[in-house]
Amino acid sequence: MPDTIADGARSQALGELTFPIVLDLVDDMVTVSEMAILRSMLFLWERLKVVVEPTGALGAAAVLEGIVAQPGARIGVILSGGMWI
Repeated sequence: MPDTIADGARSQALGELTFPIVLDLVDDMVTVSEMAILRSMLFLWERLKVVVEPTGALGAAAVLEGIVAQPGARIGVILSGGMWI
């Protein structure tokens, strides 16, 4: 199993229900580094005052790092949070 701070994304296999959906609807997948995840979490906290868990910051990391780029397009990213303790 991959060693990552984005523990919600760690999986040895996709589930019976989700794998067919991924095959049908997902065109592409990208990866982001651990540092990119941390940078995006910090950016979201400093600029938006939003606490986002590492797995919830994956999409934002891909956009903020320029891994997913669509010049001139509007891109929506779903963030999911955690608790700041």
